[in-house]
Order: sequence, then structure tokens, then C-alpha cells
Amino acid sequence: MAKKSLTKHYLNQLEYKLFEIKKYIIQRVTASYNKEEKPVVFVAGVQRSGTNMMMDVIERSYETDVYHERDIRAFDNYQMRPVAVIRELYNNSCAPVFVIKTLCELQDLTQLMHDFSPSKAVWVLRDYNDVVNSMLVSFNNQAEQVKRIAKYRTSDGWLSAGMSDETYSAIKELAHDGLDDASAAALSWYFRNILFFEQGFDRNVAIRLVKYERLVSNAETEFNKLFDFLNLKYSKRISSKVFSSSIRRKSVPVIEQPIRILCDKLTQRFETVLENQDR
Repeated sequence: MAKKSLTKHYLNQLEYKLFEIKKYIIQRVTASYNKEEKPVVFVAGVQRSGTNMMMDVIERSYETDVYHERDIRAFDNYQMRPVAVIRELYNNSCAPVFVIKTLCELQDLTQLMHDFSPSKAVWVLRDYNDVVNSMLVSFNNQAEQVKRIAKYRTSDGWLSAGMSDETYSAIKELAHDGLDDASAAALSWYFRNILFFEQGFDRNVAIRLVKYERLVSNAETEFNKLFDFLNLKYSKRISSKVFSSSIRRKSVPVIEQPIRILCDKLTQRFETVLENQDR
């Protein structure tokens, strides 16, 4: 079984490498025909919300040049390099559409979209219970971070950047000394996602909210709609590796009730946005 899995892994790597080569050739051959200003797509969302999956799917398009947060050309320690650096990458790109991750830069998304107009953004939303469970596996300092921010608003760099006075007041009230990692992770989910509404993105037609659970449960339909929004060609091949096995893999985490209420209210606001988009 292990040998079969290893063989499949290498075949997938080979398949992707061949795709990369074909994509590279196509984009350079057609570069002279793509003389119009390239649109920029920003992929935004809270950590552990499915933005990597989103980037991987968009990267399977022959029309995109995609910059993940692990790409040292565009990022330093997962944070986007200065606009001048990104501008140079953009100018040198042969692809019809330039795509870049914006996780640590959620608070700067309004300005980034202005700097790289014409641009669009995709904000990936995932159920906070699953995000918390994933954060508890990947990060073990959630409570320490949130309690530091409650005491010193700017203590943790990008994590608390752009935070409104209203949000900060809520954190100060909820981040008590006994706060545990699960509740702190939920609070982080809240104060990073609330930036969507505080920047008026629910009223911005250039920004599309997408729900992770919808994407992985009905990939063909949902990605078809998303690619239409991004003016990209879609085919079944592009989302063929998306699966729904990551939904509710673990039991619902224990989260302090006041924080759960806060997250539930924000979730409902997002649901209203999704309903309006579907009309």
C-alpha cells in the first residue's frame, strides 16, 4: 500500500511538472497578444480557511501567474514584500491574470486593490469550528498572542493591524487571564474576519465572498461561478483534485460562550452576504 501511495505521489508530481512546462510555453507564446493591462486577483482569508486550496485551484488555470505566501520572490516570512517589489513581478509576468495571496495583509486589502487597479479579490470563509481545530494543530500559542494584543494593541504586528476601536474593546473584554487556546483561536478568527465588513467589502462588487464548505462539497458548480467572476476559463480538470474530507473531521471544539456568540453573529452576517450574491 505504501508503495502504491508513493507511486501515486510521484505520478502527481510528474503530472504537475508537465503542466507547469506547458503553461510556461503557452504564456510566453501568447504574451505578445496580452497587451492590455493585466488584472490582479487577491486571495484573502484567515489562516487555515482554505486559501491554499483556492490558490492551488486557480494555479491550474493556463491563464494565471500565481504567487503563494511561500514564494520568496513575493513574500518574506509569509508577509508580502513592498508594493514596488510586487509591481516588478507584475510587470514581468506574461500571464493574462496575476494572482497573489493576502493573509497577513487583510487590513491592507483596500489599499492594495487601489494600487493594482484593475483588481478583484476572493475572500475565503470557513466555519470557525474547523478553523479553530486546524489552528490548534498548526499553532500552539493562540492564547498568548491574543492576551498580548489585549494588553498592547500593536504587540503582534500584522495580526492586530488595522483593528478598529470596537473590535479592540471586545478583545480586551474577552481575553481574560484564563483564556485557553481554542477560545483564543476563535477570537482570532473573529477579529481578522471582521475586517471584511469594516472595509465595506460586503458592498464592493469587485470582491467575492466564497464559503469553503460550498467549494469542497460542490466544486464544479462553485468554482465555475468563481472563475466566471474572475473572467477565467473553467474546466472540470481545474477543480478535479478538490475533496470534501476536511469538513468536520473533528468534534466541535470547546469555546467560551461569549466568544462563540460573537463568532455566530459574524457567521450570520457572512451568510447574508452569500445569500445576496446568489440572487
